[in-house]
This record gives sequence, C-alpha cells and structure tokens, in this order.
Amino acid sequence: GILPASSVLEQPANTIVDAAGIVSNRQRPGTASGIVFMTLEDETGMLNLVVKPGLFDRQRALILGENMLQVCAKLQRDGASVSLLCLRFSPLSLAPRVGTRSRDFR
Repeated sequence: GILPASSVLEQPANTIVDAAGIVSNRQRPGTASGIVFMTLEDETGMLNLVVKPGLFDRQRALILGENMLQVCAKLQRDGASVSLLCLRFSPLSLAPRVGTRSRDFR
C-alpha cells in the first residue's frame, strides 16, 4: 500500500515503495541530461523524486498536470541522502482538487 513519507525514508535501499502527496517542486536542470527532480510532500515529510527522461516523456501530462500524485519508485540511498527513482505515476483521482501550485522549472 501507500506509505507515508516518514515510513518511506526508513525503508532499506532498493526497496520498491508506493508513496503519494502534493507536488511542491519540479526542476529540470539543463545539466541533468533531461532528468526531472521533484519534491513530493505529505503531512509526515518530503520525498525527493528522480524522473528519468523516458518516464517523463511517457507520463508528461500527468506529471505536469496534477498537483497530487501517487508514485511507485525504487528507494536509493547515498549516505544520509534518500531519493526515489520513479517507475510510474498515478493520479490521486479520489482526492479533491487542492488549491496549491508547485514551483516549476525555475
């Protein structure tokens, strides 16, 4: 099932996790070879997402068009740093529209 951010951060490396939350940030640095970095937040914390170009191209409308997303991802650890390598996104269609806007590509 979907784990809160605080529980995701406790999982071991290479675990496949499902998380959901509000997209608070999207970045696509010119030096990152097309990789998009996103921040997903829930009431327990924030998750750093890494979206490879192929997945971004396949799910662009969903990734850019939704303020709340569910993600299935592989947890990566580098020392104390944790990120989620995204495998697929799903809309949180049962959630009401939230009047928030993410900071995109600045």
